[in-house]
Amino acid sequence: MKTLPEVILADAHSRPEGAVLSAKEFLHQGSRSAIDQAFSRLAREGSLLRVGRGIYVAPISGWFGARPPAPGKVVESLALHSGEVIAPHGAAAANALGLTQQVPLREAYVTSGRTRKITLGRSEVLVKHVPNWMLALGTGPAGNAVRALAWMGPRRVRQSISILRRTLPSHEWISLTSCRAGLPSWMAQAIGEEASRGRAIL
Repeated sequence: MKTLPEVILADAHSRPEGAVLSAKEFLHQGSRSAIDQAFSRLAREGSLLRVGRGIYVAPISGWFGARPPAPGKVVESLALHSGEVIAPHGAAAANALGLTQQVPLREAYVTSGRTRKITLGRSEVLVKHVPNWMLALGTGPAGNAVRALAWMGPRRVRQSISILRRTLPSHEWISLTSCRAGLPSWMAQAIGEEASRGRAIL
């Protein structure tokens, strides 16, 4: 018969990379104090990584030893676990959408939940709370466009919007233009002007 730490570890290794585990998932296996102790022991041994209060992930074994899971996979799993929206930070979104050549120095995300830092080995990933309008279009291209524009700021918004109108898939551009009533005035105005310009060209 497996011990409680063995049960937890077997479950952790059966999940995809970055999948998070919490004590509540194992309450059918023993008392809460016993489960907490098992998680603490596994974390001390390095068999699990503690990424937040009561939240753990399994390291990934590779040719050069164990490594932390990819931050993006951990964040995606955290979003499913907590029910909050977590998306790439505006700086990363702007780079991915071709609005800037600047590459973010550290990995960061924005969330509808609370601000916190996720520890993955020796690195920390910032997950920062932002207003609802930044997440209203979700985590797809149109949502990333909103966050990218917020990061680019009012001075660069018109140039950025012009690029987005040419590069976003048409349905994503329509989603972006349709949500402008909920965006800051400077952003809504620039989107509206670009949408009108596009119709005039047609």
